[in-house]
Amino acid sequence: MTGAVYRAAPLALIDLAQGSEYTRSNFIAYLAIMSRLSIELPSHFPFSTTLTIGIGDINYGGHMGNDAVLRLAHEARLRFLKSLGHTEMDVHGCGIIMSDAAVVYRAEAFHGDELVVSVAVADFNKYGCDLLYAMVRKRDGTEIARVKTGIVFFDYPARKVARAPSAFVSRFQPTTDTDGERHEGLPTE
Repeated sequence: MTGAVYRAAPLALIDLAQGSEYTRSNFIAYLAIMSRLSIELPSHFPFSTTLTIGIGDINYGGHMGNDAVLRLAHEARLRFLKSLGHTEMDVHGCGIIMSDAAVVYRAEAFHGDELVVSVAVADFNKYGCDLLYAMVRKRDGTEIARVKTGIVFFDYPARKVARAPSAFVSRFQPTTDTDGERHEGLPTE
């Protein structure tokens, strides 16, 4: 992803040096030819919540800022864990740490928009999993963003990474429906 950001700048600088007009549409065209990040979402989500875009979520461009997307994902994660009887400091005795994050922007969101943020669990490993988020504007169904956060389970008193709690893992193991379709992040109960 970082490499993709740096590839756009030299192209824009070359064009500017050659006298072409640099516009937003030119930049968007550059972005379209760059390699893009992709986040595949499951067909079903075990949890959804509605969040409203506040004035603090708006940037100088008049739309929701990139920092707000992760903040909203964090709020959705807290609500998801709470719905399961957990907190970020206690998921079956372990805390969690966000190890990485990826965002794919699909459309603009504005002050006052209500977003339905859906959360699913996927890709378990020995010490963690991914949480996947779909952010959709409630009034018209427009997909605003897709987010993936890598989660690592952590033993805070011992200050070390912990194994993913088996009770949490077993609750969200991939399932197969009667048609043979596999679903990630669905509760097994």
